[in-house]
Amino acid sequence: MLKNKTALVTGSTSGIGLGIAKSLAAQGAHLILNGFGDASGPMAEVKAAASAAGHDIQVLFHAADMSQPHQIADMMAFATAQRGQVDILVNNAGIQYVAPVQDFPNEKWDAILAINLSSAFHTTKLALPAMLKANWGRIINVASAHGLVGSAEKAAYVAAKHGIVGLTKVVALETATSGVTCNAICPGWVLTPLVQKQVDARAAANHWTNAQATQELLAEKEPSLQFTTPEELGALTVFFCSPGANNTRGVAWAMDGGWTAQ
Repeated sequence: MLKNKTALVTGSTSGIGLGIAKSLAAQGAHLILNGFGDASGPMAEVKAAASAAGHDIQVLFHAADMSQPHQIADMMAFATAQRGQVDILVNNAGIQYVAPVQDFPNEKWDAILAINLSSAFHTTKLALPAMLKANWGRIINVASAHGLVGSAEKAAYVAAKHGIVGLTKVVALETATSGVTCNAICPGWVLTPLVQKQVDARAAANHWTNAQATQELLAEKEPSLQFTTPEELGALTVFFCSPGANNTRGVAWAMDGGWTAQ
C-alpha cells in the first residue's frame, strides 16, 4: 500500500517507534529511523519486516538529538537529500521524568517539553511544504493517554502530550482542504524501556516481584489489564496512511484498554 513512500519515524530504535517503523516497512515504505546508540539492529529488523512481506526497501538512519532544532533541521535535510521528501512523518520521540511539581527540576521540564512537544513542531514545519505541494502526506503524532487525562507527578509529560494533541488539531485544520492529514495516537501502557523503568521502580519500592508490579501498574489505570503492543500501534498508523483514513483529521485516537473511558 505504501510502496515508493518515504516514512520518517523519530525515536524509532526501540519500543513504539520501532514497532511503527516495522509496520510501515511491511507495507513497502522506505524508512528513515532516528534515535540514540547503535542503529544496525533496528535497521536490520525493519528490513526483515519488509522482506517478509515481499518488499525491497531502503532503510536509513539519522542520529539527530530531538531536543536540538538545528539537528532536527539537519535530519530533515538529510531525508530530502536521500529520498526527495518525507511522505509520512511519525513524531514519536519522547522521554519521561516523575516528581511532584515543587520538586520537578527545571532542566527536566525543559528537556521533556523540547523532545516530547517542540520537536514535533520543528519536524512538521519542515515536512509540510513538500507534502502540500504533492497534495499527499501523513503526519502521525504519538501522544498518550496523558494527552487526554492527567496523572500526578508527571507535570511535564502531561503538559507536553496535551500540547501534542493541540498541535495535531491545528495542523489538521490548516491542511483540511488538502491531501495531507494529521492525527494523534494516544496509547495507554506499552511495555517499552520507559515503562519498564516505572515497573522496576515500583517493584523495588514495595519489595514486589516484577509480575506483581506489572499487575499493579495496569490495574491502576487500564481496565483491560493488558499492555497495548507496538504492533497494534503500528497497525493503527498504517490505517491512518490508508485511503480509508483520507477524511480522518485531527483525531486523538485512544488505544488504552479503556483508560480514558473511565
